[in-house]
Amino acid sequence: MSFARGLAVMFAVGLLAGCAVGPDYERPEFDVAASYKEGGDWKPSEPNDVLSRGPWWRIYNDDVLDGLEKRIEISNLNVRAAAHAVEESRALVSQARAGFWPTITGTASRPRTTTNPAGAGAVHRTQNEAGLGGVWSLDIWGQIRRSTQSQEAGFQASEAALAAARLSAQAQLATTYFELRGQDHLQSLLDATVAAQQESFRITESRYKFGVAARADVVSAQTQLLSSQAQQTNAAIQRALLEHAIAVLVGEEPAKFSLSPAPLRTDVPTVLAGVPSTLLERRPDIAEAERRVASASAQIGVARAAFFPSLSITGSDDYTGDTIGNLIRASNRVWAFGPELALTLFDGGLRRAQAKQARAEFDVSVDDYRQTVLSAFQQVEDQIVTLRVLEKQSSIVEATVAAAREAETLTLNQYKGGTVPYSSVISAQTTRLSSEITALDVLLDRLSASVTMIEAVGGGWSAAELK
Repeated sequence: MSFARGLAVMFAVGLLAGCAVGPDYERPEFDVAASYKEGGDWKPSEPNDVLSRGPWWRIYNDDVLDGLEKRIEISNLNVRAAAHAVEESRALVSQARAGFWPTITGTASRPRTTTNPAGAGAVHRTQNEAGLGGVWSLDIWGQIRRSTQSQEAGFQASEAALAAARLSAQAQLATTYFELRGQDHLQSLLDATVAAQQESFRITESRYKFGVAARADVVSAQTQLLSSQAQQTNAAIQRALLEHAIAVLVGEEPAKFSLSPAPLRTDVPTVLAGVPSTLLERRPDIAEAERRVASASAQIGVARAAFFPSLSITGSDDYTGDTIGNLIRASNRVWAFGPELALTLFDGGLRRAQAKQARAEFDVSVDDYRQTVLSAFQQVEDQIVTLRVLEKQSSIVEATVAAAREAETLTLNQYKGGTVPYSSVISAQTTRLSSEITALDVLLDRLSASVTMIEAVGGGWSAAELK
């Protein structure tokens, strides 16, 4: 039999290899409620089905935000690290699949030997050697198949981890961006407040000069003005910090990055959570945890296969001769072909311990998966109740702001008419500013909850995207 025919036999035997030991994977069961508890009869105002229409952040209709989000994929270092981890996992899959094929090696050597080197009759000989060798480990018990399955599931898990990292960075960017726009709004609010208080201070000084106001009124007006100016400075600091954070999220040095002030949107589009059963397919972190379970399950088969004998087929085809020119000839040829069976008879309990380890790692992955699912349901329930309550609170604070503005105007007019003391003006202005800031905080909370809700339901991602 020629060496080539021997390789053909090796291939045919490999195709006839037996079944894989170990459990066939089944996705862990999880009882899912028919609907979310906190949903109730709540219907978000103008619900938006953005999750079926591409990039989720476009729900906010902000061109600046859209431009920043597009930079996440190529510039955010955490996302890029996750992408490199995907490539690493892809390479591990290729390594595992290589085990299905024989390993063929080529050798060539030209050793020079000397006989009786210390005597007078030393003999020198140069021998030429060349040949091919091959070994094929037959996957009778499915060790290679299970290992490949494990690596393929690990690759899918890394893809899901990349999607989760991308979604997290996108959500963090959107939240930080709205906080920055909130500081822009606060800055405008404080600028208007300072301008109004400067006018009040001027009126108070004028009334004091004409003897119709006390010196204490002037001091109080000045104190309130200085306090608001201090708030102006702090708002500028906070905006700078948020701008720096956005720069890092898009992978740019803060010194080279800036965003011009712009108004904050006043409406809050929201996304319906859907039904709990769909969450298992829409969150990348759940998909990652489930793929980790599949990978761990396959490793049980790898560990069990170690208890069975391994069968491999080896072959070699070598030529040995004194001269290179006549090396490849029948008289110089030595070839061998045959099976090799190996079984570990004693290992001090190593394989048994490895099998127990594989089973324990599988159990851990199942618990991690279930915990991930529970946490996902919790996050969605949290955001539903948060959005529902904040929507009601928003109506209240808007009415409060309107009343506070009217009260401030009336009180200032009364002070000009000499019917109330200046302390009443200070109180009205403080109340109005406080209500404006509260309304801003509620608006930012609603925008943040809106972003978090989108992240909680997977941001439009689907497990079907795993390859």
